[in-house]
Order: sequence, then structure tokens, then C-alpha cells
Amino acid sequence: MNILITGCNGQLGNEIQLLEKNNPQHKYFNTDVDELDITDADAINQYVDENHIDGIVNCAAFTAVDKAESNEEICTRLNAEAPAYLAAAIAKHDGWIIQISTDYVFDGTNHTPYTEDEDTCPNSVYGRTKLVGEFNVQKLCQRSMIIRTAWLYSTFGNNFVKTMLRLGKEKSELGVIFDQIGTPTYARDLAVAIFTAINKGIVPGIYHFTNEGVTSWYDFTKAIHRLAGIKDCHVRPLHTSEYPTPAARPHYSVLDKTKIKQTYGLDIPYWEESLRDCIEKL
Repeated sequence: MNILITGCNGQLGNEIQLLEKNNPQHKYFNTDVDELDITDADAINQYVDENHIDGIVNCAAFTAVDKAESNEEICTRLNAEAPAYLAAAIAKHDGWIIQISTDYVFDGTNHTPYTEDEDTCPNSVYGRTKLVGEFNVQKLCQRSMIIRTAWLYSTFGNNFVKTMLRLGKEKSELGVIFDQIGTPTYARDLAVAIFTAINKGIVPGIYHFTNEGVTSWYDFTKAIHRLAGIKDCHVRPLHTSEYPTPAARPHYSVLDKTKIKQTYGLDIPYWEESLRDCIEKL
């Protein structure tokens, strides 16, 4: 198959590129904004036509959650409109698309893990635009797979793990929110799941994927420092109210992964095991 990867310079896009050599049966077209502007419908159609693309993995998005609150127009273009253009273009060729989405489509008021069929209720610009992107992809391409993920990190780009490693070495004390609960996701593990879906065959629908287990940002930070051998930084717990941000965060956004595990036979690693792997690479 000829597979188009968008957002190839991001965390997930880079991890996918590393795994491409393990899946040489496909031909890959790794693109970012310099190679393909996904907000340009004509450019997408031309690219898909000329390169005989069979499937798309859309890793591109506006992910700066707080900046999204004051940049709704560009956020809408990237998170809602661009996925529609990609889905429409690949549907003309009876191809498939994997659209990466987010836990922010939920408001975080649950106390049990969110399943794929629960009502969405985003309370941020980022969450709302990503949800519209989901709707658009499903409406325009029958062979579409939505994968919602959360708390993504990797050895690439900027992310929470790298920030906490840096601050842990720079500061003697650090305040981190303890009353937001979720699950970290190592982008490499998500990339493995994506290749599993591609190779076993796309089963259309919405899926949830994170690592296994549950934690808070505070406990996540403590684990990062422990695994990295950082001992001279005191991490103290903060309430969300003590650290106001432009965008509202879900207080509880644990995702139920039963569907993707049963559909694709996935064995998903525990979050702390994957965190250890990532820190060792860093």
C-alpha cells in the first residue's frame, strides 16, 4: 500500500517513521507542512491522486491547548477542516484514513473510564475542534478509524516528560497538579497500535488508546524523577485552582481501551514500563 503520513515531524509522526523500516511491505509518503499543506483541499487531492495513495494516517493537528483558546480560526482549520479534506480525498479512491483524536472531547466529569460510545462534551477550543474533525472524517470516509489518545509523550519534540526532566534538574522545588487523573501514552506504543491496525485491516469506528493504568500529573512527575534518578527536586501537589490556565482541562479522562484490544489483539504496556523505556532512550 501507498500510505500518506501527515504531521511527520511531530511526536507520533516521528515514531511512525522509526517503525516504517519494520513494515517494508508498504511505501510511505512522510509529509509535514513544507511538503503538503493539509489546509489546502486542492493540494491534498492532487497529492493523493498523483501518488496513488491507499491510506492516510493524519498525525497533524494544532495541539497547543492553551494557545487554541485565542487562535480558534487556525485551530479550526487544522483540527476540523483539514481532516475533512483528507477524508474526502481518500474516499474518492475507496481508501482508508486513521484520524488521531483526543481525550479532550470529554469534559472530564466521569469517575469511570470513558468508552467510545459515551456522550462527548468538550469544554475547550482544542476539544471542540478535534471533535468536529472526528465527525467530518466519519461522515466523508466510510473506511475511517478514529483513535483518541491522551497525555502523549516521546523522545521527540516538546512534551511533559521532557519538561519535568528539565525542571527537575533546574529547580529545587516544583508544584504539579494532583487532581487531574488520566493515563500517559508513549507515542511509540501508539505507533505500534497504528501499524497493527493497518496490517490487520482497518475496522471502521472510534477507538481509545493510551498505555495501561491510571495516574495524576503529580504522580507522573514523581515517577519521571524517580526513573531518571533526580533526587534534589521536591515535588509538591497543587490543586487545579492553584494553577489557572486559559483552557479547561478534564479532571478525569481515563479512556477504556477494551474495544481496540479486542478488535486487534493488542497487549498494551503499563504506563510506567513505557515511561522507563522512553527515559532510557533520552
